[in-house]
Amino acid sequence: MPARRLERSESGFDEAFDALLNAKRSAEANVDAVVADILSSVRTRGDEALAEYTRRFDRLDLERHPINIPAAQIAEARRQVLPEQQRALEHAAQRIRAYHERQRPEDWQFEDSAGFVLGSRWTPVDSAGLYVPGGTAAYPSSLLMNAIPARVAGVGRLVMVVPTPNGEINDLVLAAANIAGVEEIYRIGGAQAIGALAYGTESIRPVDKIVGPGNAYVASAKKQVFGLVGIDMLAGPSEILVIADNQSDPTWIAADLLSQAEHDPTAQSILITDSTEFADRVVRAVEDFLATLPRAAIARESWETFGAVITVDNLERAVDLVDRIAPEHLELAMDQADAFAARVRHAGAIFIGRHVPEAVGDYIGGPNHVLPTSRAARFSSGLGVLDFMKRTSTIQGSAEALGAVGPDAMVLARAEGLDAHALSIGIRLGRR
Repeated sequence: MPARRLERSESGFDEAFDALLNAKRSAEANVDAVVADILSSVRTRGDEALAEYTRRFDRLDLERHPINIPAAQIAEARRQVLPEQQRALEHAAQRIRAYHERQRPEDWQFEDSAGFVLGSRWTPVDSAGLYVPGGTAAYPSSLLMNAIPARVAGVGRLVMVVPTPNGEINDLVLAAANIAGVEEIYRIGGAQAIGALAYGTESIRPVDKIVGPGNAYVASAKKQVFGLVGIDMLAGPSEILVIADNQSDPTWIAADLLSQAEHDPTAQSILITDSTEFADRVVRAVEDFLATLPRAAIARESWETFGAVITVDNLERAVDLVDRIAPEHLELAMDQADAFAARVRHAGAIFIGRHVPEAVGDYIGGPNHVLPTSRAARFSSGLGVLDFMKRTSTIQGSAEALGAVGPDAMVLARAEGLDAHALSIGIRLGRR
């Protein structure tokens, strides 16, 4: 079954478009109760619980394998990766670091008319935990995207947790950790790893913020420990929206759509174009690629279940559709792409021009690839340096400054029935 086709000029479009936006894409996994039990066990039993869950879920005995991964193994992993892979990781790290260094905020202060010196200063969190999917899967790019902004922010302690089922861990992940300067690594995963980062155990000191992708159990655990620690976001399935005119190469656009569809059966790829003929060519190119891609089964399920091709009369008037979708990734393969991008209000990341595929942003573009999904770009941003920092306001003033503003503060305090508030100001002014 091909991806759904929508025509904006046809009656019933708005209803069909709303159905597309509201389609349930994440599997309903009722794991909160199970996760709550795991977290409670880790909180009360510490390392003993970690060992139990690691034996059960990862088939690894922590009594025979140290819970931490030693520095020598991390350094050796970096030496074991292929030279071209190490160069690529170092190149990506350099670009990610250069981009995020520009996000560092500056402290400021000014003196107001009353004589108070008001200011704002930024400080990093003391420690951050990085959750990294493990086993034979290799996602070194995600590690770089999570660790480097924390380092740029000035976080002093980075703690990585990674499951090692049957003792297996990918050298690329450890190499990326070494490049990013992550030295404290533990071979645990799942909800129990989130619990260890949040509560601490005999072997692992707790952290202040937890970031990184994971399955439904990890997401539930992050949600349940939020408040005790900070978290990055609750991310849903990946998604891409491509705006393309008929001057684009349909095979390029088809490849871009599939670059997200191959992530997961619940990922979503949408094309908006002003040419029915071009749309047909893209759909045919998608089918051609699906005949050869190694992850074709995943990509096909995503494309046929959640993919869509939308035809409009004029791309310039499609900005409202973009903002309603609020996509994680937005590609603009069209003339005047920069002008179109300037009008978009809701998107996690925008890739401007025909030669900027979203995939370059996943690895080496520079901006972070940890982005809001499921229309959360309407109110949130991608991961960055500020996620690892806190803003503290400052206020400094003399007796004269307090005299200029204190009486009105006392009026407001008494209006709210908080007489001790008024007293704490008035006693300094010689007033009761």
